[in-house]
Amino acid sequence: MTTLPVSVFIIALNEGDRIGRSIESVRGFADEVIVIDSGSTDDTVKISEAAGARVIHHGWPGYGAQKRFGEEQCRHDWLLNIDADEVVSAGLAEEIRAVFAGGTPEHSGYAMNIVALLPGEKKPGRFAHHVNAVRLYDRRCGRFRDSSVHDTVVMDKGTTGAFSAIVEHRSARGIAHSIEKINRYSTMQAEDMLRRGRRPPFLMARLFFEFPAGFFKTYVFRGHCFKGTYGFIDAVLYGFSRFARLAKYWEMTTKRSGS
Repeated sequence: MTTLPVSVFIIALNEGDRIGRSIESVRGFADEVIVIDSGSTDDTVKISEAAGARVIHHGWPGYGAQKRFGEEQCRHDWLLNIDADEVVSAGLAEEIRAVFAGGTPEHSGYAMNIVALLPGEKKPGRFAHHVNAVRLYDRRCGRFRDSSVHDTVVMDKGTTGAFSAIVEHRSARGIAHSIEKINRYSTMQAEDMLRRGRRPPFLMARLFFEFPAGFFKTYVFRGHCFKGTYGFIDAVLYGFSRFARLAKYWEMTTKRSGS
């Protein structure tokens, strides 16, 4: 089967237990797969190379900056970005092939549904949380935003289409891994708000209500109430993640003011 003029790039750090599936999900259609590794101490590099990817080491500058670096390493202008904990579904791979069937795609970028799966889930539940984001795009018309926290493609030219099939996103390896990610990411979020001078409105009131609001949003509206014990635990962790970023922002601003 012929490949498409598409470069796939993946940023990674200690993803040896799952990056192989990510690479395998795109090898059937992508002409090039590049892994940008920021210093893995496990077998990420070995597994990536064995799966057919080219690995480039680049120290960690932040999410957006690392993905912009990845964009610059690709030989094709059409890029597909996935994370090491994401898998392109077979249906999505076929949709990507279809947009190149006539030569140049109709749109300059394509959004795709990135659907969250909890540990142990083989397929998304009915109310699974999803994010719609541009991940396949012509870099002459759009690039990742240079942000330390947010990794978003900003399209400056052309139009944007959408796919119906999904990217499977398995963010958490387990509870301990989720807690570690919350601690690390909430610190980056608080630092980013401080750096941009963005004070969250009603901060003191939100310190009281952010956790229960986040829990309720996940447990009820995202359908975690149908996912058993792990659904309950994940809703608690999401509520805590929302609280932690505000609590850390409050702590940072309090220390800065000397209060």
